[in-house]
Amino acid sequence: MKLGLIQYSPVWEDKEKNKKQILNILSTDLSSVDLLIFPEMTLTGFSMNSKQIAEDLNGDSFSFFKNIAKEKNTNILAGIILKEVNQIYNTAVHINSSGEIISIYKKIHPFTYSTEDKNYNAGSQTVVTKIDEWNIGLSVCYDLRFPELYRFYAKQRIELIINIANWPVDRIEHWQTLLKARAIENQCYVAGVNRVGDTGEIKYNGWSSVWDPMGNEIIGIENEEGIFFTEINIDDVKRLRIDLPFLNDIKLI
Repeated sequence: MKLGLIQYSPVWEDKEKNKKQILNILSTDLSSVDLLIFPEMTLTGFSMNSKQIAEDLNGDSFSFFKNIAKEKNTNILAGIILKEVNQIYNTAVHINSSGEIISIYKKIHPFTYSTEDKNYNAGSQTVVTKIDEWNIGLSVCYDLRFPELYRFYAKQRIELIINIANWPVDRIEHWQTLLKARAIENQCYVAGVNRVGDTGEIKYNGWSSVWDPMGNEIIGIENEEGIFFTEINIDDVKRLRIDLPFLNDIKLI
């Protein structure tokens, strides 16, 4: 499967300017790409103004990514702030190449340090989405610090974990270490897509990356904006799990 990691610096809470940035980044041949992955809260940055920027399933952000998926004939995973009646969620949304919403993961662990828990509701369900033969476990940013979540994905024998984030440069070594650890302990690929830029208070240097099931970094991008490609092979996951059948010994107690 060929992945396209989109790492960019969003204009704070300006969805229209960010749509233009993204369209410019994607103005290339993407005919061979199976999945485009965008950072957390793709069109706004990590905003706590949730009531002002949340959208329902008919919102412009959903339409924007649906159109890209259809025009580029590829799957998309994007971060969208979802409003459901009187609840608001920080989500990762999987849209297929026909522009259909396949899965919505609602962030289980709001980042209390930034008052995310006061402005967003916590999700309560793991989500495994599918692209062809790949089973993919979804997560968002702060979730990465809680390995228990990923053990549930491992029990479901996912082959790829994705984490979309707004992870600051001050703790970027944690980001890299935790992505690597999630790959090793769950014997799968892990893709982490982060933003870059400076909000005036917080700096981001990206380091979007993909790790193989042995914990080797396949690609890692620091500070650059753009779309970055890499390929992953499901047979690598299957072989490793046969050669080293560690997942058979998981005991969730």
